[in-house]
Order: sequence, then structure tokens, then C-alpha cells
Amino acid sequence: MPGSPGWLDATLNTIEQSGLGDTVRNTPYLYPILMSLHVLGIALLVGPIIGVDLRLLGVGRSNLPVTVVLRYLLPLARVGFVIVVLTGALMFTAIANAVGSSAAAPWKFGLIVVAGINILIFHLKIYRNVTEWDIGVASPIQPKIAAVVSATSWTGVIFAGRFLAY
Repeated sequence: MPGSPGWLDATLNTIEQSGLGDTVRNTPYLYPILMSLHVLGIALLVGPIIGVDLRLLGVGRSNLPVTVVLRYLLPLARVGFVIVVLTGALMFTAIANAVGSSAAAPWKFGLIVVAGINILIFHLKIYRNVTEWDIGVASPIQPKIAAVVSATSWTGVIFAGRFLAY
């Protein structure tokens, strides 16, 4: 990869040439199965998150408490996250060099970091006052900003992930 540090090239090459990388790359149908499971994981992750984001933006505010939305949708998102991480890591082993040389990779991983920081801020700070705006009241500006950052970053992750393939 032109312009990348030598240690990064060596690391990516080691990952790709590992036994696991060879297995994922050379086992018939394994990569497309992993990709299909990855897409399912994305649906389980991002679908519920967008539902939470819409509620934070005010959809259903008069009859759907934020606490209820989170109680039912976050467990699905967590399952999706685990599926995405596992399948993504396995697929990465097969094509580490291609991912490392893609201009989309820093975008995808950077947006995942943004989404993760946003999740931490939401749960550690913003959600603490949820009883004041749980139902029937417009969400304050902070949860709305968190919802926009969340929806935007996860959408960007999906787009960047698709660009990794091309």
C-alpha cells in the first residue's frame, strides 16, 4: 500500500496470510455466508438504532416512552453489533490488504469511533435526565443532537462499508 507505514503493511499481510485468512478466503461459500450474516447483523444493529433515534427526535413522543423504546430495541442492536463485529473480523482476515489500501477504510472505522463515543455520551450523560422528557415532552436539544449524530454516523458506516468492496 503506497504511502502507508511499513509496520501496517506487514501487519495486514500477516493477518491476510494467516491460517484463518486462508480458511475464510479458500473455503467454498464461506465468504458469501459471512457477508450475508454481516448484512443481517447490520439490519439488527442499525434498524433498532434508527428507531431509537427517531424517538429521540420526537416520533411517538405522546405515547411511547424513551425508556420503553430503549428497553426493547437496544438488546436487538447489541445482538446485531456482536454479529457485525464477528463476521466483519472474519471477513477482514481474508482481505486485510485490500481493506488497508481502501480510501473508505478510515471513513468506516472513524465513523464507528464517532458512533461509539456518541453512545457513551448518551448513556453516561444525556440519558440520566430521561425522566424529565421520557414521554409527552419534546426531547431537549442534547438527545436530538445525539440522534442526528447516531443516524448520520451509522449511515456513513454502511456507505463506507459498501465502498470497501469497490
